[in-house]
Amino acid sequence: MNLNTVSQENVEYMIETIKTKLRMATGAAMQASSFSTSNYEDIKDIFEMINSKDRFSISEVEAIVSELGRLRN
Repeated sequence: MNLNTVSQENVEYMIETIKTKLRMATGAAMQASSFSTSNYEDIKDIFEMINSKDRFSISEVEAIVSELGRLRN
């Protein structure tokens, strides 16, 4: 998948990957379709940070979820 191309499909892929990687209990409440390409670079930054680590502290997960909440439409 070419994530250098801004598309709604890529946004949805990245959000679903983030939810899976963080094992988010509230993942169902965070629909990938609630995010738009207008925040593509911010979402991609979070996606790349998530993929660079294997484990996250509770405070890191809370911060990531908070930031995703800010980026939702």
